[in-house]
Amino acid sequence: MALAEVSGSLSAIGYGLAAIGPGIGVGIVFASYIQATARQPESAGLTRTYMFLGFAVVEALALLGIAFGFVFK
Repeated sequence: MALAEVSGSLSAIGYGLAAIGPGIGVGIVFASYIQATARQPESAGLTRTYMFLGFAVVEALALLGIAFGFVFK
């Protein structure tokens, strides 16, 4: 029995692994916002700003991961 041939780009596997971290991070950011708003509803306006800032920073990691996948191809 012969070994199966592996074809394709290794950068796709790398990006798939790199997307796990930002995916978890986005979930944590939004879960923290929901929890903070549930505990103290009057602070929702202030914490919403921090939520979007945290989301943007975490999502930048995913964009860097896909960019590096194309650069190092």
